Amino acid sequence: MISAELTIIPIGTSGTSLSKYIAAAVSALDKTGIKYEISGMGTIMESDDSDELFEAIKAAHEAVFNVGAQRVATSIKIDDRRDKDKNIEEKVSSVKEKMKGTHLS
Repeated sequence: MISAELTIIPIGTSGTSLSKYIAAAVSALDKTGIKYEISGMGTIMESDDSDELFEAIKAAHEAVFNVGAQRVATSIKIDDRRDKDKNIEEKVSSVKEKMKGTHLS
């Protein structure tokens, strides 16, 4: 399973609010059918197929231009683990399990 963290930053917009641009990017992800989860700072995505993942990233990136951004900075972090098939929920659960009984939980 391939996990990716995507952060898209529209530049050259008319104001400081970016939500319309991010909404366009997320709508583009919806059309791809890829599994994703948004947060206040980025989007986590996962796929078994790297081509599908990169096409979804491209669609999200281009969608921001399509709603008027003049410049777009996109950062991608990829975790491509091939020894085990772990999804996002399993990765988070594993960390939480290890935190039980510590001061961090």
